[in-house]
Amino acid sequence: MERIQAVNIISSYGKKRVLCGVNLSAGAGQCVGIVGTNGCGKSTLLNILSGLRRADAGEIYFDGNKAQGRKGFVDHVGYVPQENNLIPELSVMDNLRLWYKDANALRQSIDQGFLKALGIDSMCRLKAGKLSGGMRKRVSIGCALSGNPPILILDEPDAALDLPGKAEIRKYLGMYKQMGGTILIATHDEADLALCDRIYALNRGTSVEIDRSLRGEALLRAIL
Repeated sequence: MERIQAVNIISSYGKKRVLCGVNLSAGAGQCVGIVGTNGCGKSTLLNILSGLRRADAGEIYFDGNKAQGRKGFVDHVGYVPQENNLIPELSVMDNLRLWYKDANALRQSIDQGFLKALGIDSMCRLKAGKLSGGMRKRVSIGCALSGNPPILILDEPDAALDLPGKAEIRKYLGMYKQMGGTILIATHDEADLALCDRIYALNRGTSVEIDRSLRGEALLRAIL
């Protein structure tokens, strides 16, 4: 059974239809990449899959069950937007407290859980506004995982990061995947595709699964 499945997703902005029947699926321990040109609808699709936007038509299923209302998404999905979503004036710890309802669970994760694996234990007292791009992205991932969701959705997670920052993020995503997590990642960076078990290309509002080994000109031809 697929952990997440999107069936015939349709979405428009006014009279402009952006998604014309998108289908994709991902299982436990899998990473699915979503590729396409700017404006092809990647962010719109991720917003729908994370429950931030309502599709005009189509269905989303988690573990074979149809998603029902906002809570149906919250229980399953953690979302990391492309833009920085941290409050710069607050410390890392205070940013985390805004997301973690259980203080004991937060402390446990920092001491021996995934927040420690992300290296957040060493930056708790720092102001979010003073962090490097890679550190901010790690904290954003930590915030998205506050409810221990089985699915992590990321919109261009390493955009504007330097090479060490990109390598850090891929390392932690690989750890999440090895722990049985499901990842959906929209990206323009071919290096991210090495994490992916499946890759879907969005083109003219529709999706098609492509060979995950495609790179360079062959990948470009599959997208255009």
